[in-house]
Amino acid sequence: MARLRYAGIVLMVIATTMAMTEARTIVVGGSENWRFGYNYTNWALKNSPFHINDKLVEVFKFDAPHNMYLLPNLYSYLKCDFRSAKLLAGAPNGVGEGFEAVLNQWRLYYFASSNDKDYSDGLMKFFAMLLPRRQ
Repeated sequence: MARLRYAGIVLMVIATTMAMTEARTIVVGGSENWRFGYNYTNWALKNSPFHINDKLVEVFKFDAPHNMYLLPNLYSYLKCDFRSAKLLAGAPNGVGEGFEAVLNQWRLYYFASSNDKDYSDGLMKFFAMLLPRRQ
């Protein structure tokens, strides 16, 4: 029984190490970066699947007053409710190299900009659903 438990722990460590070494760094929006008028929901669908420990790098395209929030749940995402959202970055954080959001938990991630005229049209928001990596 102890050997079986030890083997299970070893396999978990190996799997975790493999997942960490295969993590991708993905620029949100690709060459469009994070800007008004671009559909990030479509971008997320085209760049899926996302995996554990992938890094989403967000760079704001212009000197506009962009920000990036992590919304806590689907309700907040659908209703544009930022009351319980976590501010990931404001305009100063997005210039230059931008900032990273590491997808390090098995959950749905909901991202959005709160000061965007396009939010209600679904443009400056997206979600990332993590899937296991294929071996």
